[in-house]
Amino acid sequence: MTSLANVSVILLAGGTGSRMGTSVPKQYLPLAGKPVVLHSFELLISLPEVSEIVVVCQEQYQKYFKADEVRLPVLFAEPGAERQDSVYSGLQLVSEHTGFVCVHDGARPLLSREVAQRTIGAAQRYGAAAAAVPVKATIKSVEEDNWVDTTLDRSQLWEMQTPQVVEASLLREAFAHACEHGIEGTDDISIVEAYGAQARLVMGDYRNVKITTSADLDYAQYLLQKTQHLSPSPVVP
Repeated sequence: MTSLANVSVILLAGGTGSRMGTSVPKQYLPLAGKPVVLHSFELLISLPEVSEIVVVCQEQYQKYFKADEVRLPVLFAEPGAERQDSVYSGLQLVSEHTGFVCVHDGARPLLSREVAQRTIGAAQRYGAAAAAVPVKATIKSVEEDNWVDTTLDRSQLWEMQTPQVVEASLLREAFAHACEHGIEGTDDISIVEAYGAQARLVMGDYRNVKITTSADLDYAQYLLQKTQHLSPSPVVP
């Protein structure tokens, strides 16, 4: 019998980090004394809602997660060529008894407990939810050769983050639909959208940055030095 209280985490840690220009993938670079990915790993396994975690990473990096010392099951899946492939790989190992699947990018080390639990709670209420933040910059749509086509209304634009949490059976059906129809999505919610389902956005945190460049790593280091823990971010009604 499926328990709606149980959440399986898929932690994506298989990226190569080519834009960082380092020999070690960005998620394994040191940040405040430990690899980037362990910051969110340790936060997620501490949540009472989480019953298991599937880490998607290459075999040589499994040792970082010390699965034998963790209170809950830690499983490992092989990453795919694209993010969508990696999520699908992790999804194959998720327990059939889980209620919800929480997907998080291992390159986002500053995830707070408040944002994680807020997103899980919204998914339990609406079926699918994702952390996001309102866009602050002016966004323009351009034509060929970078001629401006239109200025988008930023009051309706949100920048997607992770975690993204989806009811387990819905996520499985959405991925099966995507595979059948050759649909490619840049995040999990876009796969759910393509299946015809809706998702609820909840307020994330502007500090929940994704490490892509060395400047991002410097910024994350600064944030961690500035505060020993992330304070709750405001909730949007």
